[in-house]
Amino acid sequence: MPKIYSNPRDLLGQEGTILGPTDWLAIEQDRVDGFAEVTGDHQWIHVDAERAKDGPFGGTIAHGYLTMSLVNFFLPDLIEVRGFTHAVNVGADRLRFLAPVKVGSRIRGAGEIVSVEEVKGAIQSVVRVTVEIEGGEKPACVVDTISRYFPEN
Repeated sequence: MPKIYSNPRDLLGQEGTILGPTDWLAIEQDRVDGFAEVTGDHQWIHVDAERAKDGPFGGTIAHGYLTMSLVNFFLPDLIEVRGFTHAVNVGADRLRFLAPVKVGSRIRGAGEIVSVEEVKGAIQSVVRVTVEIEGGEKPACVVDTISRYFPEN
């Protein structure tokens, strides 16, 4: 269940709030292959299961940027902000890939509201999302996502 805020201004003062975790998501080869098609990144460690068996990870792994892009999949399950006319994704800071996501493993998102401020008629929040690997010692990815919400009134 996401943490729900009825208005972007309700985010003010919420720094330190823990969000999630989400449900687990299985990372299968077809998702990795689809990402390779979209991005043109067909490196064998991602798409050649036979060759990857003898590679550094013992099998194929998800692209780092696939893992990062799944943060957008997890965010709606972590936080829901209502009462805005529109919102924009401002970007990301502090992106780190800490462990590979092996095909066949499961990942999930966990979050923390890092900062909230008023910016140019909007409320801007930074949510640090950690992509965890089931049974893993290190997370796959940690990134600070920046969102800007323009309140209705």
